[in-house]
Amino acid sequence: MSSQRSPTLFDSFNYAAEGIIHALRTQRNLWIHFTIAAAVLVAAVAFGVSRLELMVLLLAITFVLVAELVNTAIEAAVDVASTSFDPMAKLAKDIAAGAVLIAALNAVAVGYLVFSGEVADRSSRFLDRLSDAPAELTLVSLALTVILVIAVKAYTGRGTPLRGGLPSGHSAVAFAGWMAMTLILDDSSHRFLISSLAFIMALLVAQTRVETGVHSASEVASGAALGALTTLVLFQAFG
Repeated sequence: MSSQRSPTLFDSFNYAAEGIIHALRTQRNLWIHFTIAAAVLVAAVAFGVSRLELMVLLLAITFVLVAELVNTAIEAAVDVASTSFDPMAKLAKDIAAGAVLIAALNAVAVGYLVFSGEVADRSSRFLDRLSDAPAELTLVSLALTVILVIAVKAYTGRGTPLRGGLPSGHSAVAFAGWMAMTLILDDSSHRFLISSLAFIMALLVAQTRVETGVHSASEVASGAALGALTTLVLFQAFG
């Protein structure tokens, strides 16, 4: 009787690589995690983080990627074992997804702690030049953003001022508010934190427009760019 050949060390590495490649081909979330990981590593080099900070970033990145791969494996195993809806199978998938969420939140916290000081220091000179801009510029920038949104929608003939079409008005106003808030903040140790929170809120506004089906991702992105850039140009010109 012929015995099956045991896989060599090279075969084991090859199987592992095939598993990662398959997950990348089939799992959109894993692509997102890999893209963010690459961007974080590039930023780490650009900002010149310390060796210890780089080690922590690598651990956080690895934690997220491993959790996503394990989640993918669990989902595949559950799908094979379950031929019909099973509450326990759903629970297993939900728990695995929860592990990925915890890993991702940990990575966000680590990234903020590592980069917040570096970004705040590098942007302080730019923000200081604009921190004395009059508050009236904020109202003007928001009003101009709304006017531009209506003008673009009228030109393209798509959507209404408050719903649908290119660009997203809600996204434009949200990101205009974020930019204005960032530029008029007083010089304090909490400026970067408040700006980050405003940016997250603007992202949430944009996300809801996509998830409700009112706008596409490109319409939301164009609105965000329009609002932020309009506000920035006004503050640079008249601040």
